[in-house]
Amino acid sequence: MQGGAHKGMHLAELNLGILKYDWDDPRVQDFVNGLDLVNGVAARSPGFVWRMDDAEMAFEQTHEDGAMGANPRMASTLSVWEDVASLEHFVWNTVHKRFYDRKAEWYDMGASLRFCMWWVPVGHRPTMAEAMARFRHLEQHGPGDHAFGWDHLREAELWKDKACG
Repeated sequence: MQGGAHKGMHLAELNLGILKYDWDDPRVQDFVNGLDLVNGVAARSPGFVWRMDDAEMAFEQTHEDGAMGANPRMASTLSVWEDVASLEHFVWNTVHKRFYDRKAEWYDMGASLRFCMWWVPVGHRPTMAEAMARFRHLEQHGPGDHAFGWDHLREAELWKDKACG
């Protein structure tokens, strides 16, 4: 299903991040203070479908029974978009890009893989367990129809120019 239209499907994405400092550290406050703004822009963006709410995400990231390893500095997003163009527009053409450009200030960039996408049926809301399984699959097997990054999507263009910097 690489490239092209995906009838009856939406695009899910998991963005994994570990902050360099605790959430209350002044060195990450620009990031923390901007979360509501960025999430609000996402929710109002054309093509936005769903984002895991803050309480559920906090549980998944920090609780021992969560799917993400109980790291108190985890800062991630799980969302669903109508199509590639909608997600690309949000990531590269909104206020999100200003935060993306500063990621090295706030995130521990040691982990190479931090982002995963996959197609889901319209109406499906992925669980964090599902998202982490897709992420691990991508990590272990590389991109394919099961899990992929921007470079797997023929229709994705903006990331080529805007991801660097």
